[in-house]
Amino acid sequence: MASQAREKFATQVDSEVLAAVRDLARSEGRQLQALVDEALADLLEKRRQGRPRAHVMQAYMASHGQFAELYKKLAE
Repeated sequence: MASQAREKFATQVDSEVLAAVRDLARSEGRQLQALVDEALADLLEKRRQGRPRAHVMQAYMASHGQFAELYKKLAE
């Protein structure tokens, strides 16, 4: 996304959420803008696909061998 045109916009966010995102950006050494870009891209991907993101399913499948019985019980 870095090479695409950028556009400014304004919005309001819950102050606690914004503080947490700012802390996260600071701890990761990233700009707030980068986290907002990532969050919006993730939201769009999730809504377009209507299913869990690939990396989420990969983590689930990797854990399935160890926790299959637990998942089965939770589904009941």
